[in-house]
Amino acid sequence: MATLEFFYDFVSPYSYLASTQVEALAARTGAALRWRPFLLGGVLKATDNKAPAETPAKYAHVKVDSARWAKRLGVPFAFAPSHPFSTVLAMRCALAAERHGKLVPFTHAAFRAAWVEGQDLSKPEALAAVAASVGLDGPALVASAPEFKAALTASTEEAVRRGTFGAPTFFVGEELFVGNDRLDFVEAALRTG
Repeated sequence: MATLEFFYDFVSPYSYLASTQVEALAARTGAALRWRPFLLGGVLKATDNKAPAETPAKYAHVKVDSARWAKRLGVPFAFAPSHPFSTVLAMRCALAAERHGKLVPFTHAAFRAAWVEGQDLSKPEALAAVAASVGLDGPALVASAPEFKAALTASTEEAVRRGTFGAPTFFVGEELFVGNDRLDFVEAALRTG
């Protein structure tokens, strides 16, 4: 059975869009899906890449383009009013949720909070509410997040070492795909691999 690795960060609207599709894709292809939280800011810094928000024309396009994608995919979407927001705490919380076997539900709830409900995931109280919504002790989860600093750094460094420069990033074996618009190529690689 092939494995599909999905590296994502909550700050990325395209990661949100991919998160709404990737489970069905894995099911269609019989792939094992591995959710891989990482820090997009760390990726951008390591690869000398700029965030879209740093280029006004690109940022304006991302806002329109991500809304177009959401409409095409038939998923709810509202560009996060606090974007760009820091996700260091949020991504550490995702890893903390993984320890409790709740990474996937936490991830879906966090993406929904940011990209549908307009919540600021840099706020501990927003993250505690996300955690509580999936049956976790929200304040305890947020308090445990610093324990996952090294794990988040390692995941980010691994993705960079393997060639990524943005989010979302997918790996089928060592074959790299960057962007939610590459999911058709991901599916083809899973079917032929």
